[in-house]
Amino acid sequence: MSRVIWKGSISFGLVNVPVSLYSGEQRDEIHFHQLDKRNLSPIGYRRVNKNTGEEVPRDEIVKGYEYEKGDYVLVSDDELKQANPEATQTVEIIDFVDGDGIPLMYFDKPYYLEPQKRAEKGYILLRETLRRTGKVGIARVVLRTRQYLAALVPVENALVLEMLRYDYELRKPDEFNLPAEDMEAYGISDREIKMAERLVGGMASEWQPEKYHDDFREDVLRLIDEKVRTGKTHEIGVGPPPPERRRAEVVDLMSLLKKSVEETEKERGKKTAPKRPRKRA
Repeated sequence: MSRVIWKGSISFGLVNVPVSLYSGEQRDEIHFHQLDKRNLSPIGYRRVNKNTGEEVPRDEIVKGYEYEKGDYVLVSDDELKQANPEATQTVEIIDFVDGDGIPLMYFDKPYYLEPQKRAEKGYILLRETLRRTGKVGIARVVLRTRQYLAALVPVENALVLEMLRYDYELRKPDEFNLPAEDMEAYGISDREIKMAERLVGGMASEWQPEKYHDDFREDVLRLIDEKVRTGKTHEIGVGPPPPERRRAEVVDLMSLLKKSVEETEKERGKKTAPKRPRKRA
């Protein structure tokens, strides 16, 4: 089980529910080490003094806020907590909003909230209330040295704290050169729309996250296994140039949609076709 990141309580109205915070993601990334090409020695990450170039022991590193150029105020973790004890120990719900009213681009990172001892009743009460009303709690929470905006969401038997991006952190669509909604101006016909809708319908399925895999990761691991198997661990290869992507012109759009629909329906027909019973000898 992952380690506890933070302990505090959920606060809504006069209700407080003591909880523990756990990371809600488990990354399984491929980590490459930086090496010296001459002797394959690892290149480490050093904490060095920028003025002297000397490495600084971890226990000699402190936090400092630069209030003027070259002048710092030193602040400890304990002092940061003392600055606003309630903010650093509370998931403070400030609003309840419709669960489907938050655009996906605002969601950033999930965390699990686990009730502490004798806090199960308040935990269940909040979880079931959110579930029945279809609402999520919009909350403020301080982790380490930053205050986050978050959404408290019921997921199965858990309360999940989804960190949100602030509005000012997101770029707005009007900053980009995007096509307008007038489909006629771009020569898009009703027939093309219907064909595209048919393609989407043919590819529609239930959300099953376990069926999706990181193909790139698997291919990289396969490459590594092959280099180990053939004894080419120290050889650095040069791959072929990337293939040129064929751009679909407007005149091709309908034919491409039609072909995609045909292939999709053919593939789906294979998956749903009943298996013929084997003839007995």
